[in-house]
Amino acid sequence: MRNPLPPVQWDKDELWILDQRKLPSREVWIRCHDVETVASAIESLAVRGAPLIGIAAAYGVALAARRKDATRESTLEAVERLRETRQTGYNLFYELARMERVVKQRRGRLAERALVEARQIHTEDAVRCEAMAAHGASVMDEGEQVLTYCNTGALATGGIGTALGVIQTAFRQKKVAHVFVCETRPLAQGARLTLWELVRAAIPCTLICDNMAAALMATGEVQRVLVGADRIACNGDTANKIGTYALALMAAYYEIPFHVVAPSTTVDVSIKGAAEMELEERDPRELTRGIPGLARLQGYDVWNPAFDITPAGLIKSFITERGTEEPPFA
Repeated sequence: MRNPLPPVQWDKDELWILDQRKLPSREVWIRCHDVETVASAIESLAVRGAPLIGIAAAYGVALAARRKDATRESTLEAVERLRETRQTGYNLFYELARMERVVKQRRGRLAERALVEARQIHTEDAVRCEAMAAHGASVMDEGEQVLTYCNTGALATGGIGTALGVIQTAFRQKKVAHVFVCETRPLAQGARLTLWELVRAAIPCTLICDNMAAALMATGEVQRVLVGADRIACNGDTANKIGTYALALMAAYYEIPFHVVAPSTTVDVSIKGAAEMELEERDPRELTRGIPGLARLQGYDVWNPAFDITPAGLIKSFITERGTEEPPFA
């Protein structure tokens, strides 16, 4: 029986991915021998979270490089296949650019240098998570009740997490007393994954539906909002799980500090702002299949964006491995 954390594990020339679609009811592992299995796991959300997607993709390139018939050209084709899997989260493209540079090198064995780089990417993300957690906890006061969204913990990164890593570290320092977890429709990553992580860590938590957030804030029970990010533009505009923008608007109305916790690898310095971001739309069935009988109903459309963009002006601070930073990022 595998320890479910970390959710991506390299073992004896194979990549094992914890299937997050099955949590919290079952812990099921996907055994990956080739790049196509990794690509499918990313596309289907078996593995998700911007930093972890980048790590899984890096290992996917390492798998491609270990094929008996592998060449530089065939491994670069694997890089391109993985680039097609998701379009919004920037860590995927950042880490694949690193892997591409390593593949194009001509010194040493291709398989060895690809695996070394993938492992280095994994290790570096874990180190960044620890640094973000320390910086994030430092801005908090004792006994806060915080609200978080989607999943930003060990299930989304190579370490303890981004926003949820901050929460866990601050809890140990007695700076977090309670965590409110938004369900995060339509796939319930908050209810299924964040709650699972918090319960495992014995951190007091309360689950709420997404449309309860404003009512909760109105009670004065929330002192801070912490979220992650999938892509950050130079001006600070931030793409994150759909619903983040609404939370930022509510927090601004109630004057609650709203922080984005993300590694520097999530900042895309090639784009200036929201207008240049491409937001992924998902299969309509992800929205309809959760409601019995809805799939049989005819005569309606479904809009199912995976992300929205929170303008930089609604964000109090960005917490990265470097500390608390303000845009523009260079």
